Amino acid sequence: MASFDAYSAPQADRWVAVTLRTISPALDADASDEAWTWLHDDRIETRRALLRREPCAVTIRHANTRITWTIRPTLYLPLAHREATEHPTCTDTFTPLSSG
Repeated sequence: MASFDAYSAPQADRWVAVTLRTISPALDADASDEAWTWLHDDRIETRRALLRREPCAVTIRHANTRITWTIRPTLYLPLAHREATEHPTCTDTFTPLSSG
């Protein structure tokens, strides 16, 4: 599993397209056909859904493996600047987990 933060619908759509183009030579014939069908025919519907702020998914099946890209519009909230001279009081009560 992995994630990618896209800052716009076109960027999210483009990320899936680039990834599909990259892996398509390694896919079996059926999976490659699925990938290129999405790239040429179904991609516009994905872009439209994203512009309407609707979640969508692209799935490719290769042998016994299913690869799914799930794209969800998300509202990002800015975090407090970590270099500030004064941190919130709650930072003193946080105990990090030990790595041992």
